[in-house]
Amino acid sequence: MSPTAARIAAFALALSLAGCGLSSSDDAASDQADPSSGRTASTASNLESPETMIAKDELPAISDPENTLVIKLKSGLVVVDLNDEGAPQHAGRLKELARAGFYDGIVFHRVIDGFMAQTGDPTGTGRGGSDKPDLPAEFGPIPFERGVVGMARSQSPNSANSQFFITFQNSDWLNGQYTVVGTVVSGMEHVDQIKRGEGSGGVVSEPRDEMLAVRVAADL
Repeated sequence: MSPTAARIAAFALALSLAGCGLSSSDDAASDQADPSSGRTASTASNLESPETMIAKDELPAISDPENTLVIKLKSGLVVVDLNDEGAPQHAGRLKELARAGFYDGIVFHRVIDGFMAQTGDPTGTGRGGSDKPDLPAEFGPIPFERGVVGMARSQSPNSANSQFFITFQNSDWLNGQYTVVGTVVSGMEHVDQIKRGEGSGGVVSEPRDEMLAVRVAADL
């Protein structure tokens, strides 16, 4: 493992991605910013705006539209093949939230170069989530390679909720520790363009890149 990878691995293991995941503890809740801080006003809950529209003819061929998530970034579309067989509860949660417009306008609040880009927190702090209950872990054999989508969590294995991250490169120290909810099958070049964070924690400064829209392909 290279020195950079070792540093990232140590960071991830030491915090158990706590800073890159979810905390449902009372002390974490007290640190939350304004609930709208992780969601841009231009796209939040606006399913009909031109900014959030995704045309079906923009998509590549998709074999299983019901289990495919489409994320619209400023530079283009990211297509995620959901791990519906290996992580049905987590895949179902992402589809449920996408269909409710929950993810529209949510920013990437923590992005570590050479590691991952994290999003899905409506508060933009890394400590928020949806109003749905946390999910039990669905760890499996799929390794964390470039383009794998994992569910962020706190130190508790059963604390994933709405936040997820996309890995920029192989991150095998996460194997068996975080639920793999999907894999990017198209548009990884757009993920590569997401604004990086600062320091070892990867906290992104304003203005932050956002998910303009997230949709289930079957609904397009």
